Amino acid sequence: MEVKRSMREILEAESKAILNIPVTDEYEHAVKLIVERVHHNGAKLVTSGMGKCGQIANNIATTFASTGIPAVFLHPSEAQHGDLGVLQPHDVMLLLSNSGRTNEIVALVQLAHALYPDVKFIVITGNNESELARQADICLWTGGAPEVCPLGLTPTTSTTMMTVMGDVLVVNTMLATGFTRQDYAMRHHGGYLGHVSRQETAHHQDS
Repeated sequence: MEVKRSMREILEAESKAILNIPVTDEYEHAVKLIVERVHHNGAKLVTSGMGKCGQIANNIATTFASTGIPAVFLHPSEAQHGDLGVLQPHDVMLLLSNSGRTNEIVALVQLAHALYPDVKFIVITGNNESELARQADICLWTGGAPEVCPLGLTPTTSTTMMTVMGDVLVVNTMLATGFTRQDYAMRHHGGYLGHVSRQETAHHQDS
């Protein structure tokens, strides 16, 4: 019974946190930036984050890549050891940091700006008053809901919100670029989703 009660409390807390994510014009600006620079001008999206935020950033990159937006994950520590070379002048960076003070991410901003002063940054953070938020071209604030972790420390609610915010960006970018089932099938050859997308594409072509 303890686990079931806790589960209900966690579901309620995380659902409330998602519903309270601020809906702002910054999402439209972020989508327009990604579409203009990546889809139209042949650049790419470079995501980054440290720890659990890094795992979410990697997931966002792979989801974008599978839906027509070239994207890669750049580990912020490895960036300091040569991997920053993956960055090109017109790329868009999507950085995740709940605190907005993650040392490796703050350093990444400085390094990227030193390499390409005009590189654009989208930041997803739980602290919209942080230095990272202030340096961002576009700041997407989670709303800062507390973690459901009993210690209030383990990334739980924050990573859930960041995942949802990534989904909002991906889905709206798909809508903006007119990404189709055929486009999806061409990028997803294996597995069940690839099979379904190819079947449905063939069905639509025969109709």
